[in-house]
Amino acid sequence: MDKSDFQAYEDEIQALEEEIRLLTEKYEEIRQESTFFSDEEILKSIKSFQKETQRETEGHESLSDLKAQLESLETNLSFLMEFTGFHFTSHSKKTVEKTRNRTVQKHRLSGKCHSLSFQLEFQLEMQNSEKVSAVVSDLSIIMESREDSNVSKFVSSAEEHGDLLTFFRSLSTYAEWYEHRRHTFLHFK
Repeated sequence: MDKSDFQAYEDEIQALEEEIRLLTEKYEEIRQESTFFSDEEILKSIKSFQKETQRETEGHESLSDLKAQLESLETNLSFLMEFTGFHFTSHSKKTVEKTRNRTVQKHRLSGKCHSLSFQLEFQLEMQNSEKVSAVVSDLSIIMESREDSNVSKFVSSAEEHGDLLTFFRSLSTYAEWYEHRRHTFLHFK
């Protein structure tokens, strides 16, 4: 066996070891998510799910009913997208840490508001006590159109304070007026 064959085997072994490591991490993440709930909570959820499926099978919803429901949901979603101007193109979520009382998730979100593209990355820390609360941290906002210094200041302020609601509200208003200005300037050209 020459060195090139030996190297090819070594490369294959390293690739397999990396795949095993990634699968182990994924398994641990899934296992942590499943151990978050007690046995009693899991049993309650199973019983609740079984009752719901029994009610659904007793109702015998037909395929046409399900299609009508889907069309209704699509209509509602279309209305909300037109009404708000937000069109989300991707979302990903990864659980970073999960304990009995605390869950930390990393979110990535991208989309458009009217013609302005944006990308968000943030961590969401949820405390699981009597009163569920969520805190946004490590907010990072990337926008294509930052030529306006006021927008840059606003984005920086939103990132500092981790205020997603204000960001979305303000972006919606700004993007709507940005479109009006753009159309007006096109009219005069």
